[in-house]
Amino acid sequence: MGSSPWRRARPVLFTITITFTLFIFLRSSILTFRFSAFSQSDSYKLDHRSEILSKCAYTHAKPGPPPHFHARTQSDRYAENTKPVLVRNATIWTAANDGHEVLTGDLLMHRGVVKVIGDVPLSMIQQLELENVNLEIVDAHGAWVTPGIVDLHSHIGVGSAPELDGTDDTNSYKAPILPWLRSIDALNTHDASYELAMAGGVTTAQILPGSADNIGGQAFIMKLRPTADRSPSSMLLEPPYTLNGSHFDRSLTPRWRHMKHACGENPSSAYDITRLDSAWNFRAAYDHARKLRSIQDDFCAKAESDSWDDLVGKTFPEDLQWESLIDVLRGRVKLSVHCYEAVDLDGIVRLTNEFEFPVASFHHAGETYLVPELLKKTWGGTPAIALFASNFRKKREAYRGSEFAPRVLAEHGINVVMKSDHPVVNSRYLLHEAAQAHYYGLDPALALLSVTYTPATAMGMGHRIGMLKAGYDADVVIWSSHPLSLAATPTQVYIDGIPQLSLPGRHVAKGPITSPRTPDFDSEKVAAVAHEGIPPLEPRSVKGALFVNVSGLYMRGGGSTGVVHVSEKVGSVGVKDGRVMCVGQCSDFAEGAVDIVDLEGGTITPGLTSFGTPLGLVEIRLEPSTNDGSVYNLLDEDLPAVLGDKVVRAQDGLMFGGQNLLLAYHGGVTTAITAPSGTFLRGISTAFSPGAVHARVENASIVGEVALHVGISMSSRIGVSTQVAALRNMLFGEGGDEVLRSVRKGQTTLVLDVESADIMATLLRLKDEYEAHSGRELHLTFAGATESHLLAHEIARAGVSVIVTQSKPYPSTWEQRRILAGPPITQESLVTALLKAGVNVAIGVIDEYNARNTRFEVGWSLLTSNGTIDRTTALALATTNLEKALGVQREMPQDLVAYRGGDVFEFEAKVVGVISETLGRIDLFV
Repeated sequence: MGSSPWRRARPVLFTITITFTLFIFLRSSILTFRFSAFSQSDSYKLDHRSEILSKCAYTHAKPGPPPHFHARTQSDRYAENTKPVLVRNATIWTAANDGHEVLTGDLLMHRGVVKVIGDVPLSMIQQLELENVNLEIVDAHGAWVTPGIVDLHSHIGVGSAPELDGTDDTNSYKAPILPWLRSIDALNTHDASYELAMAGGVTTAQILPGSADNIGGQAFIMKLRPTADRSPSSMLLEPPYTLNGSHFDRSLTPRWRHMKHACGENPSSAYDITRLDSAWNFRAAYDHARKLRSIQDDFCAKAESDSWDDLVGKTFPEDLQWESLIDVLRGRVKLSVHCYEAVDLDGIVRLTNEFEFPVASFHHAGETYLVPELLKKTWGGTPAIALFASNFRKKREAYRGSEFAPRVLAEHGINVVMKSDHPVVNSRYLLHEAAQAHYYGLDPALALLSVTYTPATAMGMGHRIGMLKAGYDADVVIWSSHPLSLAATPTQVYIDGIPQLSLPGRHVAKGPITSPRTPDFDSEKVAAVAHEGIPPLEPRSVKGALFVNVSGLYMRGGGSTGVVHVSEKVGSVGVKDGRVMCVGQCSDFAEGAVDIVDLEGGTITPGLTSFGTPLGLVEIRLEPSTNDGSVYNLLDEDLPAVLGDKVVRAQDGLMFGGQNLLLAYHGGVTTAITAPSGTFLRGISTAFSPGAVHARVENASIVGEVALHVGISMSSRIGVSTQVAALRNMLFGEGGDEVLRSVRKGQTTLVLDVESADIMATLLRLKDEYEAHSGRELHLTFAGATESHLLAHEIARAGVSVIVTQSKPYPSTWEQRRILAGPPITQESLVTALLKAGVNVAIGVIDEYNARNTRFEVGWSLLTSNGTIDRTTALALATTNLEKALGVQREMPQDLVAYRGGDVFEFEAKVVGVISETLGRIDLFV
C-alpha cells in the first residue's frame, strides 16, 4: 500500500519546526546575553560615575557637626550602664556669654551629655526614677563647677611617662616634611600621665606630633578616660572618616582633621638646616599639594560637566601620602603651627596667603604679643594663640616671651589659649597656667575660656566640649575653690558623665570661693612691649623707706622653724640701710627723707632662698655660649691633668644681671644657692644675692662654698653600682679637694641628687658604713628625692634632709615612677609625708624660669596640705629648712620682701620691694 504525500512530508516538517524553534531560542539567548551584558556594563558605569561624583562633591563639603547635633539624646561616647548624675547646689561657670555666665543651681548629666543646667524640672527627675536608672545625687555645697579642661597642645600618649626608649614616639626624624604620619598610630594607652591629667581636671587633649619636623603629621583629639575597649581608637573624639582609608559614606558631614607644623629652631637643629631651608620645605610641600588638588579639581570639573568620554579608564586621582595636605588647602584641617619669633610668624602668614589656607592656632608663639597686626593678616582669619604662662628663655627664640602676652593679645581682640605642651608642663596643672595669666592681667572670663571653650573652638570641637550647655558632652569638673585661685583642685571630674576620681573630695581642703583680686601690672606690661620682651629689671635702690598699711610681719628668728610671725596688723614698718628700724609707731621715722610705700594690706616676710636651678650659671639653656657649661664626668671621660684633684666651684662661673636671675629677685628670691651642672661629681655650690650687679659688689657672695654635690642616677651611661662604688671610694679615700676632706670630717654637707627609693636605701647604708668606719657623722641630704616617701621614716632616723625639687610630682623617668601624687589622688603629698615622718624638708625648683615662682610652688604645698602646714612652716620650706639641708652654717642675713595687696602665698600679692640687709639697701620695684 503506497504512503500519502502528507505522511511523506511529516518528517521534513518536523525537522523544519525543530530547526526554526532552535533558531528562535538561540537568537533570543544571544539577544538576552547581549542585553544582560550591556545592562551590567551600564550599571557598572553608573556606579563608577556615581562614586566619582560623590568623591568630587565631598571635596567641597565643609566640616562641622551634623545637622541637629544638639538634638541628640545620647552621646556617641556613652558607656552602657553609666549612672545619671545630678550635681546640686553648685556655682556653675558655663563658658557661655563670652565666659560671663554664672548660674547657681543644679546640673543633670545622663547618657553622656548635659541634660539641664540651673533649675532641673522635678518631672525629669521623676522620669529617671520611673526608668529605675539609679540616679546619683552629688551636693556641691556651693562649689564652682566648670566644663572639663581642654588642652590644645599635648604629647600625652606619644611622649609617655615614664620616658622609655620603647615609647619615644613624639617625633619622626626621617624627613622634615611628613604630613602622612599620624599621632594615633603611636598612642600609648599605658601612659601614667592620663590619671594625673584627669586629676587636674583635664578631660580632652589634642595629641600633636612633635616639633622636630616642619610638617610633623596629623594630630587627633582624645578624651583621657579609660575605655572598655582599652584601645587608642576608642579614646578618640570625632575621628575623621578618613582614619581607616578612603572608603566611607560621603553623605556624612565631614569631621575636622588636625595637623602640626613647626618652624624655627627645632627643625633647624633636628636636620641641621636653617630657616631658609624650612621656608622652602613648606613652599615645596604646598606647591606639590596644590598641583595634586588642581588635578583633582580638573578631573571633577569634567565629571560634573558630564564629560565622561574624557575620563574613560580613569579613577578619581588620589595620593595617600599627600591627601591630608590637600585637605589643608581645602580648609578642612585645623592647623596647629609651632612658631615663636616674628620672623617665623611672618613666614607662615605669607605662606597662608600664597597658598590660601587657614591656620587654627599658633603655638608657643612667644613674640605674637609684639606683632598682633601681623597675625590678623593670616589668610582665612586670625588664629588663636596658644601660650605658656611663664615658661620662657630656655632657647633664643623663646627669650622675649612675656607673662603679659595673654593680656596684650586679648586687648587686640585675639583669642588666647593656655596650653601645656605636656610633658613640658605637666598637663595636670594646665589650669594653673590660666591662673597665672589671670594674675598678670588677663580678664578672668578670658582666662577660664583659655582652657575650655577657646581651645575647643580652635580644634573644631566647640559644638560639644568646652562649655556647659544642654546637649554638650558631660565633661564636668567640681573644684575645691575658685578655679583661678592658687592650688584650685578638682574634687570630682566627669568625662562623658563618668566620674574619674575614686575618692571624690576626701583629700581636698576647701579654698576661697571668689576670684583673686590681682595686682596692677600696667606699667610692667607697657615696658614689656616697649622693650620687646627684655624690659629693664634693675630695681630703684634707696637708703630708707616707710612701708604703710602692713597687715603682717614675719622675720627670721626663734621658734621651731626659724621663722616667726612678729605681728598682725602691723600698720607701718620703717627700714633703713636694709634693716628694720621701727614697727607699728613710726611717726618720727616718717618725718625723714624716705620713700613711702603703701602695701594696701600686704605683708612683709623673709626673702626666699632658691635651690635646684642653675641660676647665675645659665641664661639661655640651649645656647652654650650663654652658660657656664657642664663639668667633666669623672666616670665617663679623662679629667684634664691641669685640674688636679680640685673640684669645680659654682662661684667661679657666676653671671649677674640675667633675666631669670632678676625676675627671681622680683619674685621674692633674695638668696640663690646654685651648684655646677653635671652628672656624677657636680661640684661645690655657692650662695649669692640675685640683686647684686656683679660678683665684686660687697656681699654679692653670701656663702662662697656651701655643699658638695654628687648625682647618682639610673639615667647615667654609667651603672648605679659603679657610681656608688666611686662615691664610696671618694668618702673612704684620703686627700683630694679640701671641701671633700671637709665632707669626710662631717663639716660640710654632701648633697646627693637622687630620685629612686632603692638608690636612697643604698646611700643610707653607705652612710652607716662610713660612720661606723670613721667614727664621724656624715651630713647627708637628698635632692630631688621623688620616691623618698617610700622610706621617709628611715630617712628621718638617719638624720638626712630632703630637698623636694618637684613639689608637683611627675614620673618623668623610671626612677621617678613611684610618685606620691598628692590631692586629689592621695591625701598626703611628698612634702607632708616627709614632714609627718620628722624629716627636715625643703622645697626647690628645677627650671631657672620657674625660680620666680618659688612662692607659688611653696604656696601650693601649703594650700593642699589640708591644714598640716602653717604659714611659718611654709616660709621655712624655702628659707631656714633649705639652708639647714644644705649645711649653711652662718647666720643668714635678715633680708625681707614687701608684698602689696595680700599674702606671699596668694595670687593677690605683688612684690614691691626688697629690704636687703645683705646689700645694705632697699630695692623698690614701684
